Amino acid sequence: MRILLTGGGTAGHINPALAIANFIKQKNPDASILFVGTEHGLEKKLVPKAGFDIKYIDVMGLRRSLSPENIKVFFKYVKSISDASEIIKKFSPDVVVGTGGYVCAPVIKAAIRKKVPSLIHEQNVFPGLAIKMLSQKADVTAISFDETKEMVKAKKIVLTGNPLRPALFVKSDPEALRRSFGMDERPVALMFGGSLGAEKMNEALIQMIEIGFSDFNLIAATGEKHYETIMRRLGDRGIDPNKIKNLAILPYIYSMEDILGACDIVVSRAGAITVSELTALGKPAVLIPSPYVAHNHQEYNARYLENRGAANVITENELTGEKLMKVLDSTLRDAGKLEKMQECSRKIGMRDSCDKIYNEIIRLSQNKR
Repeated sequence: MRILLTGGGTAGHINPALAIANFIKQKNPDASILFVGTEHGLEKKLVPKAGFDIKYIDVMGLRRSLSPENIKVFFKYVKSISDASEIIKKFSPDVVVGTGGYVCAPVIKAAIRKKVPSLIHEQNVFPGLAIKMLSQKADVTAISFDETKEMVKAKKIVLTGNPLRPALFVKSDPEALRRSFGMDERPVALMFGGSLGAEKMNEALIQMIEIGFSDFNLIAATGEKHYETIMRRLGDRGIDPNKIKNLAILPYIYSMEDILGACDIVVSRAGAITVSELTALGKPAVLIPSPYVAHNHQEYNARYLENRGAANVITENELTGEKLMKVLDSTLRDAGKLEKMQECSRKIGMRDSCDKIYNEIIRLSQNKR
């Protein structure tokens, strides 16, 4: 079996493609897999690091405002379809799989023109431009949330959920987590704003520490570039975080699956993979969607969970340490409410996404033959 995968720009598009690729290799070790990306996206670093070959095409994202730059974008797009066609011709894939980002469009377009079976995957509730554009012609459009069905016109839609890394589902130990941070039996809240951190969330963290919280333990990842500043600002206020027994501040969490699986509630952004991980694990959440993403994707994701009872949403312009602490306190004090949110989260969660996508890939490859 020969599979060509494309998707890039951000980790949110690349990691699902890598999860699919790893699952294919697990199921079919003899499978040949090739990625197509751009040299200026994160795929240039992440794909080779994961052990997969990658070819590059030169394509740019469309500017959303009227801009002369879009003329250049258009000509690059036309050329990139030709370049992608050449890669497809040489690699001769059974199926082409796209996981979004602007690199996805010319590759899937080339596959459709060459009549190679194609599958595209949308990670968010609100579909991106590439997925919207391609769904009418791609053989299968895989979606992660059922609400997306109303937002795309597609030949075939399959609800698969987001492909997630297997390490996420290794059983974790809440008691061991508390011991490792020297914390007591109070519930554990985990707070993080993504790999780079989030300034507004870090500001709320400082405010919450100043006010003082006693009903729960808190593990907070600030992002490496913010960590020293936050520790210094707390020190300037006469606060030594290392002396607060129910608090642990980290620059970054490398073993996220261990803490995520063992905590009681999560405070985070609402990226597609994050909310999919939370629901796959049945974790109640306080979601603070980033307002700095295209089409306000994160708020769509966050509201999806909120409307189904799995999360509370606080927008950035509403966020303060006092408000966040009140939401955490009221949720963690009410065992019935917490249990109900866990149940609602689990109902949304999908753990077999890779299986479902793999089955569609197999079906498409068999149809080709």
